Amino acid sequence: MDSERIIDLFLFAIPALITGLIAYYFFKEHTKNEDGRRRYLLHKDMQVNSMPIRLQAYERMAIFLERITPAKLLIRVAPTSSNKDDYESLLIASIEQEFEHNLSQQIYLTDDCWNIISAAKNATIQLIRKASLLEKTDTANKLREVVLTEMMEKRAPSDAALSFIKQEVSEMW
Repeated sequence: MDSERIIDLFLFAIPALITGLIAYYFFKEHTKNEDGRRRYLLHKDMQVNSMPIRLQAYERMAIFLERITPAKLLIRVAPTSSNKDDYESLLIASIEQEFEHNLSQQIYLTDDCWNIISAAKNATIQLIRKASLLEKTDTANKLREVVLTEMMEKRAPSDAALSFIKQEVSEMW
């Protein structure tokens, strides 16, 4: 009689356990799907809100690159004296100031993009320094002339970075 009762109890418990396991699995999957849906909606919402900020960062960096293009930089920053070293320092300080003004934009750009922009800035500074070291460069106006002549023969370092920015922005759509 006791064994019969144990078997009956066991037979009643098996369907209850199976139903409980199925319910547990169903609610676990449902909760996981809901969590995934919430994450997707949150990500989508954040993307909509952050897209204008990211585009603004790319715009600001494009302006920076345009402003440090040697031809435009030399027109915008006129020498204050005929001393080439003073003018070289003035040009480099102008580039560095522009760059520091836009430092915070790096959080909205990819690492590759930021590294290319930094490389373009450094290459522009090197181009000015090399032109200043030439023997024929003895005045500020001669420095301007040498840098502009150099730019006629090859592309400005900022051009490649600007192309990279355009490519990245086109991939955002």
